[in-house]
Amino acid sequence: MTSTNRIALSSDHAAIALRQTIADHIAARGWEVVDIGPTSPESTHYPAHGEAAAQLVASGDCRLGIILCGTGQGIMMAANKVKGIRCGVCSDTFSAAMIRQHNDANMLSLGARVVGEGLALEIVDAFLGAEFEGGRHATRVDMISAIEG
Repeated sequence: MTSTNRIALSSDHAAIALRQTIADHIAARGWEVVDIGPTSPESTHYPAHGEAAAQLVASGDCRLGIILCGTGQGIMMAANKVKGIRCGVCSDTFSAAMIRQHNDANMLSLGARVVGEGLALEIVDAFLGAEFEGGRHATRVDMISAIEG
């Protein structure tokens, strides 16, 4: 069973500061943050961090996940390899809301070298504030899930 207020948070070394800012931001909004990212600036491998956070979401331990790397692209690709994960990288609030409303995304990816802190927090708020609309979108999400096998 998915915990309704738990959110997995991870990053590689390029996004530690922004990840910690996001953790504080969402904790202040009532989310229980499960931060599994690194705390030191030594180089780390984003695929491992994306997979680890995605496993927490896919298992139901966390309802949603937010992951970060330099561009958000690589860590998102790794997370999407985990069955049941629908993660999108966003650099604007419209896309962040739409991936929840239309794609039932359960993870958000951000590029720490792409968006600044203020915009990142707005994107997170848009993602967390949106709900899946179902209807015709559910058919499409089912089609995506069928690709996984």
